[in-house]
Amino acid sequence: MEDSPEATLERHRVSAARTGDETAFGELMQANYESVFRTVLAIVRNEHDARDLCQEIWIKAWQQIGKFRGDSKFTTWVHPIAVRRAVDHLRKRERWFDRFLPFSRPDADANSPPAFEPADDQPTAPEQLESAEKQARFEYLLDSLPPKQRAVLALREIQGLTYDEIAHTLGCRRGTVMSRLYHARRLLAQKLRETPCD
Repeated sequence: MEDSPEATLERHRVSAARTGDETAFGELMQANYESVFRTVLAIVRNEHDARDLCQEIWIKAWQQIGKFRGDSKFTTWVHPIAVRRAVDHLRKRERWFDRFLPFSRPDADANSPPAFEPADDQPTAPEQLESAEKQARFEYLLDSLPPKQRAVLALREIQGLTYDEIAHTLGCRRGTVMSRLYHARRLLAQKLRETPCD
């Protein structure tokens, strides 16, 4: 079975990049940047952090491209680098969870709306408002999950990766992925029950 033109082009770019061809690597980066960015953003939940991390990830990928044998897709090789860096970022950030807990602020007014509710700048249909509140609430609760659970949930539900792909990306066993995903979904469901909209 012949490779697709895209796969053939990628293979040539990888081969050239491994010999130090910066232009070929730049083309690989351009073709895969958005996919890597979406993965990192789904884990760190902050666009500025995700952009900064992507710069570090692509520098690391350039430094390690010589180790990539090319026996899998480029994304299969680069995504584990991205996920490990994103999870490390969450682990190392001191008290990272404080940014996701608006009620813990000492200056928070008990009568003011939660920080994650959308501002009511202009009147909207009730259905649109309810949908926006549910989305904001879900993202707020997703942000509060432990990094490893959030990473698995993001890769499965947002990126649509299979259990085996997630296991490869995170460098763990399939059973570990299933366990983390189960606990992430259970914890998220519990948080949703404990924080009603009204």
